[in-house]
Amino acid sequence: MSTIHLKGIGVALITPFKKDKSVDFDALARLVDYQIDGGVDYLVALGTTAETPTLTRDERTEVVRFIIERNNNRLPLIVGVGGNNTAEVVHELKVSYFSNIAGVLSVTPYYNKPNQEGLFQHYRALSEVSPRPIILYNVPGRTGVNMEAETTLRLAKSCPNIVAIKEASGKMDQIRQIIAGRPEGFSVISGDDGIAFDLIKAGGEGVISVLGNALPKEFSEMIHHALAGDFKLAETENRRFSEVIRLLFKDGNPAGVKCMLSEMGYVGNVLRLPLVTVCDETRQQIIEELKKIVNRKL
Repeated sequence: MSTIHLKGIGVALITPFKKDKSVDFDALARLVDYQIDGGVDYLVALGTTAETPTLTRDERTEVVRFIIERNNNRLPLIVGVGGNNTAEVVHELKVSYFSNIAGVLSVTPYYNKPNQEGLFQHYRALSEVSPRPIILYNVPGRTGVNMEAETTLRLAKSCPNIVAIKEASGKMDQIRQIIAGRPEGFSVISGDDGIAFDLIKAGGEGVISVLGNALPKEFSEMIHHALAGDFKLAETENRRFSEVIRLLFKDGNPAGVKCMLSEMGYVGNVLRLPLVTVCDETRQQIIEELKKIVNRKL
């Protein structure tokens, strides 16, 4: 079993689409290069931000294979494999392509609303078959269930290949409890750009970012300054992002960040239903905030 230690900024890559809604692999190539050139530490494919629920199985396979090829081992690559049918996720972990993939990001089961024991049993079943280290993903705003700190720590201590958690509960008390009680080598990563700075100050390892898609260099610099202990500089930098992060999610994710990337010329502003593009008001607000941060004409 390979091991990974995730520190810094990972970017949850969007999936660019053409006007006909097919995957735009030319744009995806530009995006991967843009992240690497921007100084991010690792890439994350097939997360929520990738509109993964709207991708077919064949498309998911092709997207991962393409990112592997374009990345060419320049950065570690994490791939999302999760769901609310434990047996199906176990099967996918057994049969999927994992060459040149550093780890698996697996969301808590959604819609079913399992209790804490159900969450524990789900992840333990995944850990028994996964060929790569697992990063837990707790995002109750999307899944309808919060994985409590006690459950996270139980998994971290009893399943050696569960190596990290992406925490997007927004509950700093819960996050601090995980940081205080975790075993050595277990990483705590923010799943929310807005609290990444606070999580690092509390002892966490960084962020899996949405904003990094559009602003990899700028957001990476803030994260790296925070991790280096230069909190005064990092806090000043972080304040620049507060409004643009709010706008990211105003009309849904990844609608906000696709709008940003479109205005910057990297991808088309195309989503698959049930998601739609941001409204004109939000678009104008995004343009104004981006001008302040990147200092260029849009």
